[in-house]
Amino acid sequence: MQILVTAATEMEIASFVNGSHDVDVLITGVGVPDTMYHLAKRLHQVHYDIIIQAGICGSFLNNDSAKCVLVKEDAFADIGIYENKNFFSVFDMGFSNANTFPYKNGFLKNENAVLDKIDLGKVRAITVNSVGENKEQAAFLSSKYDPAIETMEGAALHYVCLQEKVSFLQLRAISNKVGERDKSKWKMEEAIIELNKNLKNIVDELLSGNLNLK
Repeated sequence: MQILVTAATEMEIASFVNGSHDVDVLITGVGVPDTMYHLAKRLHQVHYDIIIQAGICGSFLNNDSAKCVLVKEDAFADIGIYENKNFFSVFDMGFSNANTFPYKNGFLKNENAVLDKIDLGKVRAITVNSVGENKEQAAFLSSKYDPAIETMEGAALHYVCLQEKVSFLQLRAISNKVGERDKSKWKMEEAIIELNKNLKNIVDELLSGNLNLK
């Protein structure tokens, strides 16, 4: 089985990379543009059976630090227009159809059967181009999209893989609450340990044939 493991930064998956795994690894860089470019370029060079994006994330929920989850659906949450102190997505404005492939109701859904075969929580995510300490913005995004987590690359993975018809998983470990910029309150080290442990388990199961894609 051809597997590609990708992350925004090597730091997030260093433990996995330093282990012995018969998979390809791609470090894309942080954010949507780098992720989309480097991932699409690689997919035009190599065929993969599945791509796993691994990384840390922020949570809109409480008491989730260091918890590992899989993303069932993601959205580009800040592409649109701010007007009269409100935000309107391109779908809200009628510039794009929220149900034109690869979107379903404005979300990029992972409907591969392998998702339900892994014993981790399945959540809705949003992807943003910038993160910060604005609690009002966090509250607004939470109200508009009802997400569990926030990242800067997830929807890019979903978009590229759905367009290229490649199976994928987005694996995330929660390091902090969205809007909390005091890093003394983050659980970065614990989240990275949990991320790498679950990443190794999933890859081992795929390579052994115990976890199949259908």
